[in-house]
Amino acid sequence: MKVGIQGIAGSNHHKVAVQFYGPQLDCVCCDSFAELSDGLKNRRFDEAVMAIENSIAGAILPNYALIYTNEFKIISEFYLSISHNLMALPGQSLEAINRVESHPMALLQCASFFEQHKSITLVEADDTASVAQRISAARRSGVAAIAPPEAAALYNLEILANDIQTLSSNATRFVRIKRGAEDGSIDPKANKASLRFVTGHKRGSLATILNVMSDCNLNLTKIQSLPIIETPWKYAFFVDVTFEQISQFQKAIAALEIMADSFTLLGVYTNQLKTSES
Repeated sequence: MKVGIQGIAGSNHHKVAVQFYGPQLDCVCCDSFAELSDGLKNRRFDEAVMAIENSIAGAILPNYALIYTNEFKIISEFYLSISHNLMALPGQSLEAINRVESHPMALLQCASFFEQHKSITLVEADDTASVAQRISAARRSGVAAIAPPEAAALYNLEILANDIQTLSSNATRFVRIKRGAEDGSIDPKANKASLRFVTGHKRGSLATILNVMSDCNLNLTKIQSLPIIETPWKYAFFVDVTFEQISQFQKAIAALEIMADSFTLLGVYTNQLKTSES
């Protein structure tokens, strides 16, 4: 099985993929989430790992849209504790660093650290580990990367500051996706689902749908709205719910398919509440 990730070896996506599939996985690295989606859609690989939200920065809404638009199916999730580390060529001090490059999400999650180091210029880049690799290959002095500790070991860099993320509880939720919309079969052990629906303009439409979920004992763990580009001022809602009984979930889905203007089941899977720190 080939598995697609955004980023390269040493990135958080790679770390999660190894924990999902094992260290011998056949990994296909992509520069962006758009490339990752195209690769999965066009069968360059069989499944993919995609970050979907962060406990500090929030949901990665474009990725929800990519899953829906390409009719991918979420088949499992994984929570990873994020360790952002500042790394550069060996022998340099923090004071010698004048430029830091990393993924925009990593920069955002380390904002407090850089408030204390205003002389450093922050530059957005494609991926955490990719920056570490380029610094090592080009022997770039005065430039540092923000990346997982595994990247420092892989690319022979020295960590100048450990765990520089603003909050120690920083975690990212990843999902494992594959081609093909939901086929109707549901694992009887599943207790979480991701949904997308569109409501009408009638007053109280959203409240009515949320009430149905509550009446069916679904626990709403996430709700995000995203504009529908083709229809100005109309929004799609991406929702995560947990439940204890499949029968309750199926009852709610039967009602929502009738009530919503548009309804899509993005995936039904097992809720992974524990955050991995390995």
